[in-house]
Amino acid sequence: MKMIYLLSTDHLEDSLWFRDEEDFKVAMNYVAIQAVCCRDVSVLAFILMSNHVHFVLRGTRVDVLYFLNGFKHRYSIYLRRKYGLKKFLRLNDVDVKPIPYEDEAPERAIAYVQMNSVAANICSHPSQWPWGTGNAFFNQTKLGGRPIGSLSHRAIGRLFHSDFDGLPEDWTVCDEGYILPQMYVDVEAVEECFRSPNRMNYFLNNSSKAKKRLESAGKNLPSFRDQSILAIMPDLCRSLFQKMSFAELNEDEQSEFARQIRYRFSADANQIARVCGVSYATAARLLDRE
Repeated sequence: MKMIYLLSTDHLEDSLWFRDEEDFKVAMNYVAIQAVCCRDVSVLAFILMSNHVHFVLRGTRVDVLYFLNGFKHRYSIYLRRKYGLKKFLRLNDVDVKPIPYEDEAPERAIAYVQMNSVAANICSHPSQWPWGTGNAFFNQTKLGGRPIGSLSHRAIGRLFHSDFDGLPEDWTVCDEGYILPQMYVDVEAVEECFRSPNRMNYFLNNSSKAKKRLESAGKNLPSFRDQSILAIMPDLCRSLFQKMSFAELNEDEQSEFARQIRYRFSADANQIARVCGVSYATAARLLDRE
């Protein structure tokens, strides 16, 4: 029996799914490929965060798990080729939560997913986060980009890091290099569920993620993306310690480096752990080290 499911991977504490924008783009295209491979699954919403992902899918439990595990498998191959990471996501467990059709549960599940980037203090509205469906609904802006059919086979291989050739030729690749979610997400079903932009905004503003952000107002929340901090870390290591990476620093230097990341980027221990590739306990110890 087909149902709606909220699928969430565990948050990685000491590493990242996505280290730069290219990683995000590749993952976006793998979601599109999975949508083609899993015709019995409808994609209602999803978001790619630095160290975890969320999907709202409609299908049987077996099919939605096949969808997400297929996505993880494709992306794991990419990680192995680019970074030499083996079995990186194999132990990254997935929570599968059935969502009833009644009591406005689908609206709440979709709003929860959409608001992840806002709750993380990365942006002020889901539409500003490109890695997911944040800008897919009630959007009257004309979609720009190129149809897949206009690209050569070689260009498709470079763009998607895959030799998969079953993508519809009329699907649009945006100027940033990934297939627009509107091509494969069931936008009509989601908009019909919410009925109006105002009603969707109501659920976004009253989601558990929005409330979490309000409760944290005034606290020292991270205000820079993990990828932004990761990009400057080599230069910071060189300027502070004349070394090339965090791994080359001794413990005293790592402690000072962690404090510099906290002061310069308003990063908390969780974010420092992710970008430095250490456990939360290690990051907290480095920050507290005298």
